[in-house]
Amino acid sequence: MSRFLVGLLREQWEVKPVRPRQLSRRALLAGGAAALTACSASGPSQPSAPPSDSPETVLVKGLIAEKESTIALYSTLIADGARKLVPFRDRHQAHVDALRRHVSMASPAAAGSPSGSPPVSATPGEPQKKPSLARLRALEKKAAARRARQLAGLSPGMAQIVASIGACEAAHAAALPRSL
Repeated sequence: MSRFLVGLLREQWEVKPVRPRQLSRRALLAGGAAALTACSASGPSQPSAPPSDSPETVLVKGLIAEKESTIALYSTLIADGARKLVPFRDRHQAHVDALRRHVSMASPAAAGSPSGSPPVSATPGEPQKKPSLARLRALEKKAAARRARQLAGLSPGMAQIVASIGACEAAHAAALPRSL
């Protein structure tokens, strides 16, 4: 029986010559077309559009621009001698610093104006008005009222920051001096 098994194994493990396989004309043409397509598609890729900002990021960038405009109004009055307003301006600058930690200000349109320069106007389309305490007070009241409406859809951490900013703006509206 062992001879039988050895013979069977030899037959199975014997190397038999294999006839080489020939490619058909159709297979050769299809392969060549696929290779050419792959080569032409591997050129430089088109730059993809930058991802759009989330609604929260858009809101935060808008808040930063609005705060910088408010800082510019305070800076204008401080430059005219209203030193009592320095703490108010500094609190707005702290708000901007806190907001900037949460967004990337890579796009030049969202960067806003530098905080030391006066804005073209506080609201687009609104004619430039001379900064005054009454204007600052009204600006702070409107901003505080807007913050409550802006909380919907924000992450919990950002909602806390925006709510705190609104509370501070309401306090500013009440605490601004009546005269300088």
